[in-house]
Amino acid sequence: MIAHDAGQRLWVLSGPSSSYVLHLGDTGLPRVLHWGPRLTLEQAASLPRLPQPSFRPVEDFTEGTLDLTAAGGSRFGQAGLQVRFADGTRDLELVHTGWRGTDRELVLTYADRHYPFTVESHYRLPGGGDVVERHLVLRNGGEPVTVVRADSATWVLPRLNGYRLSSVHGRWGAETLPHRTELPYGETLLTSRRGVTSHQANPWAMIDDGSAGEEHGAVYSCALAWSGSWRLTAQRLPTGRATLSAGFGHDPVTWELGDGEELVTPVCAGLYTEGGFGAASRAWHDYQLRHVLPHPGEERPVLYNSWEATGFDVTLAGQTRLAELAARIGVELFVVDDGWFGARTGDAAGLGDWRPNPDRFPDGLGPLIDRVHGLGMRFGLWVEPEMVNPDSDLYRAHPDWVIHRPHRSRTEFRNQLVLDVSRAEVAGWLHRTLDELLTENAIDFLKWDMNRPFTEAGPDERLWAGHVRNVYDVLDRLRAAHPHVRIESCSSGGGRVDLGILRRTDQVWTSDNTDALDRLDIQYGFSQLYPARVMGAWVTDSPNPYTRREIPLDFRFLVAMAGVLGVGGDLAAWSEAELGRAAELVAAYKRIRPLVQHGRQYRLLPPDGDLSAVQYLSPDGGEAAILVWRRARRFGEEDPGIPLRALDPGGRYRDRSTGRVHHGAVLLTHGLFPELTPGDYAGALVHLVRERDSARDTEG
Repeated sequence: MIAHDAGQRLWVLSGPSSSYVLHLGDTGLPRVLHWGPRLTLEQAASLPRLPQPSFRPVEDFTEGTLDLTAAGGSRFGQAGLQVRFADGTRDLELVHTGWRGTDRELVLTYADRHYPFTVESHYRLPGGGDVVERHLVLRNGGEPVTVVRADSATWVLPRLNGYRLSSVHGRWGAETLPHRTELPYGETLLTSRRGVTSHQANPWAMIDDGSAGEEHGAVYSCALAWSGSWRLTAQRLPTGRATLSAGFGHDPVTWELGDGEELVTPVCAGLYTEGGFGAASRAWHDYQLRHVLPHPGEERPVLYNSWEATGFDVTLAGQTRLAELAARIGVELFVVDDGWFGARTGDAAGLGDWRPNPDRFPDGLGPLIDRVHGLGMRFGLWVEPEMVNPDSDLYRAHPDWVIHRPHRSRTEFRNQLVLDVSRAEVAGWLHRTLDELLTENAIDFLKWDMNRPFTEAGPDERLWAGHVRNVYDVLDRLRAAHPHVRIESCSSGGGRVDLGILRRTDQVWTSDNTDALDRLDIQYGFSQLYPARVMGAWVTDSPNPYTRREIPLDFRFLVAMAGVLGVGGDLAAWSEAELGRAAELVAAYKRIRPLVQHGRQYRLLPPDGDLSAVQYLSPDGGEAAILVWRRARRFGEEDPGIPLRALDPGGRYRDRSTGRVHHGAVLLTHGLFPELTPGDYAGALVHLVRERDSARDTEG
């Protein structure tokens, strides 16, 4: 809820366990007096009376405390809002002009002292959690204004004994690897200049005082809902203050606002939690399940994807055979990947021509779709609609539709170029093409890929932002017209994962690297912000097609069970024993799927040791699923007990496989001792169900 003290010009934005307190002091600029444990309005109203830092002649005492940081005056730190007026003036002198709001939303309004330029700072409290959503609306009422930077939010941290920055880094095949380091003085920039979220970084960050652990300590975090270029600046000032500021765009891209035009920034969400990084992750997971995902209550089906089995050699007979085998092992969604359309017999031709290849599918996709549906599965299809091959009918008809600059080379990756979806005619074509594909065929699922970054894009801000917004618009329109279709976001693996794309898709492809051992690290970092409910994870062949590592089938399945289970191996080459075991493991996953996809996740042991584990707990605490993985067994040592989390210490929990009963207090202290097979690459799934205690239930 949002409470207001009119006399002090103070607002308190409170969730169940935290508060964010804003105050308009003598300067008229919004200072953050508190971000932390929940305060009442009366308690918050006492904060302006606390001693303030003494004035220093060459420093602004508000530096590092402002919720809206506009460049100008004696503020020399990082400024989230920077403009250039037509006469060359770069300083913004904002004056508070009013506010409006409800118990869940607040808008503070400002105007420049001289120029007809206004700013609205929006705050929203989605119900049921502690996340605060923020964005800006900039309006120009006169001569053109250049917006150099417009961060959606600047988050002011309290004074801490230290500052540690947590984020993820990576590359193709090694996405979302966690990284924690002391925040240095100055400005630390996390960014993507690629036109997509990127494999190399992800638009979120967490700050703690250096002492937080997985289950203890205060954590401050923010995440940007944007699927294009972005930047997030963590600033540590000599005064002992620190801030996080996040927004879309990157240098040197700017936005030109003409008379009467406005710029609306994407949402940046912020969160304060107690209980360490685990509690922060669970709060972010809960927020996405409640307020971000379009169909949060659904269980994502077990899927099969044909790519690693067939590559570009897609035929009706081959796909039908794979579908029959997939149905045998319990798959619920069969997805045909690249190679079904146009002249697509390799990666050099066909992108942009989204009609079934007449040689491979002379009667269209209908016969295959009917067979898949007849086997009791849903049907999915891979598309990459933002891309085009120069060797395609689309490119030959519209070579000007790609992102390019005059007198510059057209850089190709994987023999493809990026369509300029910011252009209305390109976005219109994209929507019509996919709408026809979905209308003419009984397709249940699209794997929407985007395999390369922008090049030769120039500084045109309407391209960089317009491309993303038009992709969002196409997705929104397709979902409205085809409400039964579900969509997976893919970008050459995990290159487009963020809160913006997740508002419009149902899951994401985490990484092209399906090696089970590597996936332990990738999935651990992914879980820091994103829930298992959206994390696509496949079981593929051994040796792995990417790493050539040989790993047993059970271990590969147990790793993939930590998210949305998929199978991507060549089932036609699997033995009867392997197919039979796969069917057993798929059935086991389906039993724990409600816990994995909708339960609370506890990272019990990180993947940097020989033994790692994760626990999923049902919302009512009555069931738990524990996945345990052993990389290697060294020196013949016995596996230690793994203490579980958040169980009822007075409860008793029965193992559904063995029937053994465990006491909650023992599981919480001495731990679980799962039975792992000897040797390397061993794993276990333990499914615990709390037994009813008639006496206790009656007393309760």
